[in-house]
Amino acid sequence: MGVLAVNNLNLSLGDKPILRDLTIDFWEGHVHAVVGPNGAGKSTLAATIMGLSGYRLHDGEILFNGESINHWPIDRRARNGITLGWQEPARFEGLSVWEFLASSAKDKSKEHLSRILEELGLNPDEYLRRSVDKTLSGGERKKVELASILAMEPRVAILDEPDSGIDVESLDRIFDAVRLLKERGTTVILITHSLAVLNQAEHAFLLCKGQM
Repeated sequence: MGVLAVNNLNLSLGDKPILRDLTIDFWEGHVHAVVGPNGAGKSTLAATIMGLSGYRLHDGEILFNGESINHWPIDRRARNGITLGWQEPARFEGLSVWEFLASSAKDKSKEHLSRILEELGLNPDEYLRRSVDKTLSGGERKKVELASILAMEPRVAILDEPDSGIDVESLDRIFDAVRLLKERGTTVILITHSLAVLNQAEHAFLLCKGQM
């Protein structure tokens, strides 16, 4: 059994079945991709694993280190090392990049956080003082969000459409972040329909209409 598994997962939104008897085993320290067309249930799977509001009433089990987390609230899942990178990263008016990174980092030192920004191609002298708001481009916000995930040192990182809304140069930095997460022992799950993103994975699961 892997670090994270879903067993016989069924979930409906309203009267519409989205996930249908889905079973997937994610191996520790590997990069996985969940691929499929729009509407296949990929982002719903990510939200269900994370325990987001509206995605908690499901049948089947979600297991983390062999333990059911069905009844764990989202904050407990996060504290235990499961994190989700959003397709559209959030903006935080009035919050600096420094404060955003330090809020979840295990090592909150300026040197450590600066090094993470540099690994993603962001000059810490410029970006630590910037606000996490609309003044950052889509690619910059993606990289800042990934910097925060690297700073968390999670056990499992789910990245939902990590290439959404960014340029080619930023995409290379996103892939750098995926490699860094793997090197540090994180299990990475890429939610995607992009061939370029799929090529970063060691294993892939194909979803169609909520089924494997």
